[in-house]
Amino acid sequence: MPLPDITHLQFMILDILMNDEKTGRRVREELAKQGVKKSGPAFYQLMARLEDSRFVKGWYEQKIVDGQIIKERRYKLTGHGRKAIEQVEEFYFANPRLGLHAGGAHHA
Repeated sequence: MPLPDITHLQFMILDILMNDEKTGRRVREELAKQGVKKSGPAFYQLMARLEDSRFVKGWYEQKIVDGQIIKERRYKLTGHGRKAIEQVEEFYFANPRLGLHAGGAHHA
């Protein structure tokens, strides 16, 4: 079985998006809970690469905060992203000595 095509960090992001679309801010908060801190520009560059690879879909939504219109970036996992998660899980389940155990990723 070949090595997965995504990095550990990319896997974490895809897993965060597995069950629901989220704002970029929320994804960054979830990463921070897991000890990963990225600057805004570095995070959005990473997300742009995930979009270019068709693992996630991103779009802007407008909302009003304190009377001001702001645009907020939202993301959701694509079918291609789900397939990437499945490939990572299959790889680690086929190679249990490498550390991913059943239930390692949180799916609903």
